[in-house]
Amino acid sequence: MAYFFKNIIYLLLLLLFTTACKNEPKATTKQFEEIQTEESEIASIIRNPVTADKPRDTVNVAKITFVEKNYEFGTVNEGDVVKHVFNFTNTGMAPLIISDAKSTCGCTIPKWPKEPIKPGGSGKIEVKFDTKNKHEKQDKHVTIISNAYPRQTVLHVKGFVTPKK
Repeated sequence: MAYFFKNIIYLLLLLLFTTACKNEPKATTKQFEEIQTEESEIASIIRNPVTADKPRDTVNVAKITFVEKNYEFGTVNEGDVVKHVFNFTNTGMAPLIISDAKSTCGCTIPKWPKEPIKPGGSGKIEVKFDTKNKHEKQDKHVTIISNAYPRQTVLHVKGFVTPKK
């Protein structure tokens, strides 16, 4: 009896493996060339300054230069929303693409340009800081991640929040 169940299990496994494999149609030469063209166009926009097999290129890359990296908002009351715009310029040799802007908490929300910034072009990052449930000295960080060299830049929104009574 055990032999019978053992054979059924083997048969089910064999059936499972044979039906799980699919024969996907292979890409045609034309489709392959289209994929390669799209990848090379993307690669020409996004230059990664660091690769595993080549020396670091710090010249022919995008560079993000901010007018200011720290904003002091002074003293505000708890519940106020602080807004500030950080202006920047691409001082590099390649288009600048900001892939993400991360804050230290959900109370700080950055908004950044999604389109590439050409060399010599400028842009802005808008930051909103909601002081609800925040008290006293505050220093909120916003980390900008891009294809620039260096890859990350940290912006600060600082000040003092007077608690509600």
